[in-house]
Amino acid sequence: MTITTRDQLINALANNSSRIVLDKASLANQVAGRMCSLWRATGQPAQGAIPTTAAVCTNATTGGIQFTQQTAPATSYIAQMTALASSSAMSWEIHDRLAHRGGLVLNVTTSQAVDLDLDLIGVSAERIGDPNFGDVQTWLEVYTDGGATASNATINVTFDDNTDANVSVQAVGGTIRAGHCFSVDALRTTAQQGKNIKRINTVQLSASTGTAGNFGFTFTRPRAYIPTLVANLSQPYDWAALGLPAVPNGSCLQFMVVPSTTTSGTLRGGGKIIHG
Repeated sequence: MTITTRDQLINALANNSSRIVLDKASLANQVAGRMCSLWRATGQPAQGAIPTTAAVCTNATTGGIQFTQQTAPATSYIAQMTALASSSAMSWEIHDRLAHRGGLVLNVTTSQAVDLDLDLIGVSAERIGDPNFGDVQTWLEVYTDGGATASNATINVTFDDNTDANVSVQAVGGTIRAGHCFSVDALRTTAQQGKNIKRINTVQLSASTGTAGNFGFTFTRPRAYIPTLVANLSQPYDWAALGLPAVPNGSCLQFMVVPSTTTSGTLRGGGKIIHG
């Protein structure tokens, strides 16, 4: 069954839930207003590994929130969160990390194959959402720092209409730092608006940044948005504020944050994923 009544919701909160534990260390060298992935932050959930090949992320992947898998037709939902951030005016988010690929470097100018195909890699349709990939967000994610030399990345993608094209270039010089996430969707040209990315084919740098670093690409689906307005004050969000988003089996839930300063800040809190 699915949860469709208030009584079912209350019962699940009291009697049928998995606990969310949030205790993430701060990542330094962030940029205010730029998305930061906490995949590599230590704490709880545990630090995720840097992916070396294209892979599906699942509930069993270290770095994701662990929750009890359900037997259909039972469904899971994010129903409660309380968060405390060390910085004020922070926006943090829970995403389902669908698939990722790392191991790319920032000190070569030859084309680097990515071959991260959300349509073929094996992520369930439930997790992807809209079949035209409109619920999915695409990121260039940095795992270890690059160099300071100016360079632009040209990214070749495949859209939901099966056309291939380069999106606008992304600056990757100037020492991009671990945790930085750049939206590939935001790089779509005017002519590409309305098309959704389903595959990253290649990436090529215009110049070496001077340091190899390590970066890659990640597909996520946002599930909940949670602002923390005041530093070091626990702020609760119930099912209505969260929107009661469904969490399909296999989901790899991770935390991302938009810092208000030059660090991600420490994040602590907890919540419940309910089942019913």
